Amino acid sequence: MNLTRVLVIEDDAAIRRGVCDALAAAGFAVSPAETGERGLELLAENSNYNLVLLDVVLPGQDGMSVIATIREQRPALPVIMLTARGSVEDRVRGLRLGADDYVVKPFNVAELLARVEAVLRRSPDRNQVAAELDLGHCVADLERRAARFPDGRVVELSEKETDLLSYFAAHPGRIVTRDELIERIWELNPRRLQTRTVDMHVARLREKLGDDASSSGLIVTVRGKGYRFESASAAAEVSP
Repeated sequence: MNLTRVLVIEDDAAIRRGVCDALAAAGFAVSPAETGERGLELLAENSNYNLVLLDVVLPGQDGMSVIATIREQRPALPVIMLTARGSVEDRVRGLRLGADDYVVKPFNVAELLARVEAVLRRSPDRNQVAAELDLGHCVADLERRAARFPDGRVVELSEKETDLLSYFAAHPGRIVTRDELIERIWELNPRRLQTRTVDMHVARLREKLGDDASSSGLIVTVRGKGYRFESASAAAEVSP
């Protein structure tokens, strides 16, 4: 399963552990780093990180220096800065260096997770998905809005069904809420659209893909929360 990967660069062991535990519990794959130098090493070793949580005050290379390096090497990689500094000047400096958001310590874990989700939703780097997705039992052609099966069948997908599949594939392994889908796919305020509309579209998408609605399917229903995309090959490009 392809999980959203988060790099946490934080020198305070207690904060680092708490943030990493909260992210892991929310379904993210997390890597910790206690210094800016180690964080940059991990980024150099692995290009699959989707977001960085970066403390400003670090031993050695500080957070401002680290984000400047990240912006040179990975311009589109989302970065949220964590700091005990609450002054406007510090926030402005971080944002000018390319931070996507700024969270001041002490912070509420639920708020931090909400900020992470929000930054990932609007990140161009995170939402790049191949034109074709290998879903195991079929291939979804997002450009042609169709699913191709090994027996030669081709099933057409509607625009909304294609958008849903693309969004799920861009966020594998994490819970995507119905309200999030209403905001991102329908571009409406969740109060103006019933969640039943989302459920109906997901049900039709599952039917067309031949997807089992159980816990072993591609699009798993998480009761009371939303959906989780479980394809092991999500976002994998298929050769012609």
